[in-house]
Amino acid sequence: MPTFDAQWLLYKLILLPPLLFSLVLHEFAHARTALAFGDPTAKSMGRLTLNPLAHLDPIGTLCIILVGFGWAKPVPVNPLNLEPRKLGDIAVSLAGPASNLMLAVIFGLLLRLWWTVGLTKSPTTFQAVHLYLLYIASVNILLCTFNLIPLFPLDGHHVVREVLPLDSQEGFMHWQRRFGPILLMALIFGPNLLSMITRNPNIPDPLRWLFHHVRIIVLAALGI
Repeated sequence: MPTFDAQWLLYKLILLPPLLFSLVLHEFAHARTALAFGDPTAKSMGRLTLNPLAHLDPIGTLCIILVGFGWAKPVPVNPLNLEPRKLGDIAVSLAGPASNLMLAVIFGLLLRLWWTVGLTKSPTTFQAVHLYLLYIASVNILLCTFNLIPLFPLDGHHVVREVLPLDSQEGFMHWQRRFGPILLMALIFGPNLLSMITRNPNIPDPLRWLFHHVRIIVLAALGI
């Protein structure tokens, strides 16, 4: 359990804003791309905005504050309005993760710039800014990777559905709605639960492994 003291509060005040903004931009990107492909549903419901109040889910935000894991409100999309429908659905689904990848690249490049201009600063200042920029880049790499996992209700399952033959899509979605959330929860919480039950700290964690290696690849591509 977290220790709710002044240090915990300061930690949250520093780290929460970029995380919440990353979630808001993710949902805004979905809404803007849907409108570009002809679906005004999100716009009509006030979701075509960067105002956090329009996108943040109260329970999801509370979970982020308390345990560091949460969610925003999904953007409503009517696939029947998208033109062309298949390409539109894929583009809308990829827009959110793409926005997070864009932020990761921007802050990764800022980090490289900081390595040059920050050398004139004190070691404490240099290290603090370095870690903050690295945190923002890493968070967005995580959000991009996580949302591309092909399990309902994440963005990745939309993409997989659209590349399947038409006669396979209904069965795929039936399976996803039935088992996708269960598998997702198992991936998120299963390794820690097994570690607690078995008292074995070496239980493999597929998500942690995936995030670690994607982060290394993206940061290496940015020269970090």
